[in-house]
Amino acid sequence: MTTPSNDSDRFAIGGDLTVNRLGFGAMRLTGDDVIGPPIDEAAAREVIRRAVDCGVDFIDTADSYGPGVSERLLGDELDSDGADSDVVVASKAGLLRAQNGDWLPHGDPDFLQNQVLCSLDRLGVDEIDLYQFHRPDPDTPFADSVHAFAEMKDAGQIRHVGLSNVTVEQLEDAQEIVDIATVQNRYNVANREQEAVLEACEAADVGFIPWGPLYGVDDDDAREVLTDIADAHDASPQQIALTWLLEHSDVMLPIPGTSSVEHLEANVAAAGLSLSDDEMARLDAIDPQ
Repeated sequence: MTTPSNDSDRFAIGGDLTVNRLGFGAMRLTGDDVIGPPIDEAAAREVIRRAVDCGVDFIDTADSYGPGVSERLLGDELDSDGADSDVVVASKAGLLRAQNGDWLPHGDPDFLQNQVLCSLDRLGVDEIDLYQFHRPDPDTPFADSVHAFAEMKDAGQIRHVGLSNVTVEQLEDAQEIVDIATVQNRYNVANREQEAVLEACEAADVGFIPWGPLYGVDDDDAREVLTDIADAHDASPQQIALTWLLEHSDVMLPIPGTSSVEHLEANVAAAGLSLSDDEMARLDAIDPQ
């Protein structure tokens, strides 16, 4: 099984890293609540290998997943200098994990500079393909954090800079400092609060990575429409939700995450589906929450 490879199914991150638009999110390759190692590390490694075998060449992780666990697994499993050299790995910095599991924004430039060193070591690379500022920190000027990423790029530690959980204004402010390759905000068929950010990304040819791409599939307003269309395609509602994302925008880069090979294969198969204009219209008309 491989993902389709015609031009409409691919996107050039930063203009030079061309990937299949349906990627894989590696957050779930950790313990419960995204803390600590996975219960079955061999199974987690199998998911990584199967993703690559299925044609996935864009994998998203973060230093806070584990923390450090997801990055380390990817670094151990992927041969960045050999057979897996075409796999683009994106990571993030800018969140701390509290003992109670809370995600705490931390955009201090010194912290970010330390985190990129940790990410480079865990991933086993000299340069990270895409490094994203995970979340703006209300206690640190946004520009200071972005400048830290610009310095990482100038130092050759990262190839491209991405942002996550930002507004249109923050995207524009960051673009004044450094080229922005991607934005990762919450977005799915039942939640389109970030439509303006998506439109800004489309205008600038910036990749848009929707986190939580399968959230909302069971929402009342979405479930009936997704199920009806899924039945017509002998597919699942989750697959239709992913296909809708891919057909909704050419800059969309969904990264559904899972710790199951079965779910991974089902997600990848969504890239091979095609929706009619009428089906897209029905999905577009879902009242987002």
